[in-house]
Amino acid sequence: MGLRDELLKAIWHAFTALDVDKSGKVSKSQLKVLSHNLCTVMKIPHDPVALEEHFKDDDEGPVSNHGYMPYLNTFILDKVQDNFDRVDFNKMCWTLCARKNLNRNHLLITDDDAFKIWCIFNFLSEDKYPLVIVTEEIEYFLRKLTEAMGGSWVEEKFEDYKLQLNSSQQCLSAWELIELIGTGHFSKGMDRQTLSMGISEVFQELILDVLKQGYMMKKGHKRKNWTERWFLLRPNAISYYVSEDLTEKKGDIMLDGNCCVESLPDKEGKKCLFIVKCADKSFEISASDKKKKQEWIQAIQTCINLLKRDLPAPHHESRQKRKELRQKLQAEQEQLEQRMKELQTANENKQRELEAMRTKLEEAAANAAEEERRRLQTQSELQDRYRMDLEREKMVRQQMEEQVAQKSSELEQYLQRVRELEDMYHRLEEALEDERQARQDEEAVRKLQARLLEEEAAKRAELEQLHLQQQKAISQTEAEKQELENERLAKETALQAAMSQLEQLECERQGALEQYEEVMKKLEHATNKTRSWKDKVAHHEGLIRVIQPGSKGPQRITNWGPAAFTDAELDRREQDWQEKKSRSAQAQ
Repeated sequence: MGLRDELLKAIWHAFTALDVDKSGKVSKSQLKVLSHNLCTVMKIPHDPVALEEHFKDDDEGPVSNHGYMPYLNTFILDKVQDNFDRVDFNKMCWTLCARKNLNRNHLLITDDDAFKIWCIFNFLSEDKYPLVIVTEEIEYFLRKLTEAMGGSWVEEKFEDYKLQLNSSQQCLSAWELIELIGTGHFSKGMDRQTLSMGISEVFQELILDVLKQGYMMKKGHKRKNWTERWFLLRPNAISYYVSEDLTEKKGDIMLDGNCCVESLPDKEGKKCLFIVKCADKSFEISASDKKKKQEWIQAIQTCINLLKRDLPAPHHESRQKRKELRQKLQAEQEQLEQRMKELQTANENKQRELEAMRTKLEEAAANAAEEERRRLQTQSELQDRYRMDLEREKMVRQQMEEQVAQKSSELEQYLQRVRELEDMYHRLEEALEDERQARQDEEAVRKLQARLLEEEAAKRAELEQLHLQQQKAISQTEAEKQELENERLAKETALQAAMSQLEQLECERQGALEQYEEVMKKLEHATNKTRSWKDKVAHHEGLIRVIQPGSKGPQRITNWGPAAFTDAELDRREQDWQEKKSRSAQAQ
């Protein structure tokens, strides 16, 4: 803690004591007195005109328009030097504030002890106003005080007090701390003198920077005699006095980084010796026992090491570390609180989102329940339908199996029919071949009959011509009758021959006619046979007929499907048949 901060804490107590109505304003006359006392104690030239100039706008009543701090910083604290007695300065500020705030009832300590606790409070308090001391510093002070009184620290007792303190507040003011120590809450079983000595020891260590003190023997420089002195170890010096009342100071051992402390062997009847070597001289000292010797050597060596590294006193360094740790913890706590606020805000947003999601989930659950009900209903319906479909599929499968069996049977029949049809085709080809051969025979007989008919016609014409000639010869002359008779006889003989030839031709014609009728019967039989096979073929072709593009003309429809011939083809075949029939009739 810097000098300015240390001075400001004491001045704050004094200023607060002058602020009677706690409005933050103090009258100008009281500020003049306070400023004068501060300048006097801190050995600063006082300039009352500067105060008048600073508060010239407020000549009446309390002043605060410009504030007292700018004046205090400019005209007092900026001029202060470390050449004054801090105890006197603290006592002046204590005198102003103790009369108003200190309640002496039920206190087991003196005003001087209360002043020392007040100074310790200012040292350990936080650098924030109003000044308070936190529980960590309270514990540190109480541990120091208990150690100085020679007592044992009871952790459970302080934990109970800390819980009680945290339930109401987490810090104490200076007057609350004085009341806590003065009522003996943590010093029960110890007398007032022991408590006062413990307070003084802690005060000397924390405020006066006395790291260690006690009686030891010192060897003189001139007379070389051993004299008992009261030694006080501070961070930069060892002071020694005639007695512990500190009334007569005999000298100082100034310490720096070049000094050293060493243990010495016993000599001249003196034991527990050690020497402090400085730049200009050395000091031989004898402790009362080995423990005290070791403690002093360690304490002096610690101060030398701190001076080498330009570090403050251990209690200052410890306080600074505790302060930095608290600041770090506070920063972490603030970050944690900020994070908690952010998390809380995020949590609230999440809660709202979760509430919205819960509402949506409830709606979704209701919809899901309804959907589940519908799904179950649909599933039931689907199961029924599936069952029906299975039954139908079984029936269809059975029907398919039956159809497959039937188709297999039909296929077998079809293959049988195909084989029969192939046989029929072969027979049809044979019948067609027979019909063709019969037609050829018919044509040959018809030609033969036609030739015979032509020859018969020629003979008839020749006979008619002869008959006409005969009749003509008979009618011409009877005379010629004999001649003609002869000729007639000759011609009759020729006629008889011709008649015989004609009869022979007639017999031949009759034979040809019978042969023709036999051929016609064969032809008719072949035709009937062909028609029967055609009907069978047409019947089977109707079963296996390959679907082909039909003719553009109209077709006849039979019982087995479209006919294999058109009306024009039928007419043409019918006409051919009529012609054949007429020729056959003429031939007969």
